Order: sequence, then structure tokens, then C-alpha cells
Amino acid sequence: MIQSSSCEPYVRRGKTDQADAGAICEAVTRPSMRFVPVKSEATQALLLTHKAREFLVRQLTQVTNAVRAHLAEFGIVAAKGVHNVGRLLEAGERADLPASARQPLRLLADQFFQTKEKIDELTREIRREAEASPSARRLRTIPGIGPITATALVATLPDVTGFRSSRDLSAWLGLTPKPHSSGGKERMGRISKMGNRYLRRLLYLGAIGVITSRRRGQPGEDWLWRLLQRKTARQAAIALANRMARIVWALLKNGTDYEAARAA
Repeated sequence: MIQSSSCEPYVRRGKTDQADAGAICEAVTRPSMRFVPVKSEATQALLLTHKAREFLVRQLTQVTNAVRAHLAEFGIVAAKGVHNVGRLLEAGERADLPASARQPLRLLADQFFQTKEKIDELTREIRREAEASPSARRLRTIPGIGPITATALVATLPDVTGFRSSRDLSAWLGLTPKPHSSGGKERMGRISKMGNRYLRRLLYLGAIGVITSRRRGQPGEDWLWRLLQRKTARQAAIALANRMARIVWALLKNGTDYEAARAA
């Protein structure tokens, strides 16, 4: 299957079904054209689980922010984090709030706990899928990749043999610098941020977790520690996410597990 955006350069003029069909036929004959494999129903169902969970996470964030903002008006605050919202709601129940404020607070509390329960249910389903998939189990051996990231990669990535190298996969995810070259001078800018935003964010969050854990350890001479000495945490996380994407390509292509010594 060809993406519709890939056929746009071959449309001669006007937006008609006949012109689109001619553009598709022209695009298919190009040797450099990339095709998108058709996903199975099982893969689409797994992606739907991920999308539904992501939607509920956004809703949970909105409810959390609303609860914090409203209770802060009455001088009731708590530490950051979703795990502290329950403590914040309990403080609101014990506080001497007006009767007219308790009803909307309870509605927000009910929505918070119901949404969190739904997220936990979908997370358990994703974990079951991660245990059942050999490819997902293989990707989970990479530091920073858990069941959510592993199943999202397996369900979203096309056949990795279609990428000539690991850098091609990293570029497909938008984790490589965007070139700005002219007059024989090459300038590398920020990452392109092209491709799947959800996968890129999951890899970035996993890299942040690895960096946080590494900073708590002892100083060393490994690649990540040397990088943290000369780059900010966010820059190091982007570099590590790029490295993780390349390892994903190698593991899926060769059918092997992650080996820390070889990666170092």
C-alpha cells in the first residue's frame, strides 16, 4: 500500500479520482518508492489498545490538573505525581470546604479513579500481549524498553529488512539530525521529528528512565556516562533514544536478544 502523500508529486493538475489513479500508477513504477505493509486485524486491535490507553492518560492528566488547581484555591496542595492525587483528595475531604464545593470535587474524584482503573485494565492487556509475542519479549531485553514500548514497536514498525541500515530506522522515527547543507558545507540541525510521534515519545521516556538510573550509580567510563558529562539530560536522552532505535533494528533483523557487553 502506498501512502497518499507519496503520490502528490505525481498528480498533474486538479483533484479528481482519475488524476489520483494516474498518480498512483506512476508512483508504483518508481524504484525508490516505499510501500506501507497492510496490517492484520490483530495488529490493528493492539494499536487500538495503545491509542485508547494514550487517550485515557491525557484525560487523567486533565482531571489531575483540575483537582490540583481547584484545591489550591482553598490552600490545599500536595506533591507532584499522579500517585499523590489520592492523598490530595483525602485532604480535601477532611478540610472545611463549603458544601457547594464538595459535590464537584467528588465528581472529579470519581472520574479520576474510574479513568485510572481503565488505564490499569488496558495496561494489563498490553502486558499480556508483550508476554505472548516473541518479538516483544526480545525487545524488552533492551534497557529502557518495557512492555508498552515493545508492543507498540512490534505493532507499528514495518518489516525492518526494508531498512538498509539501523540509521534508516532511526531516521524513519525522526530521531536523526535534520541536515541543512548548501554550498558544499554540511550543517546538522535538530532532530527531524518526522515519523511516528508516539513511538518517538516512548523511546525518549525510556531513555530518560535509563539516564535517571545511571545518574544514581557510580561514575564510570561507559558511553552514557561520558555523554552526560558534556551534554544536557535532554540531549543525552535523544542520543540514547536514537541508539535504542538502532538496537531495535538489529534485534528484530537478526532475531537475537540484547547483549550489554556487545552494545557497549
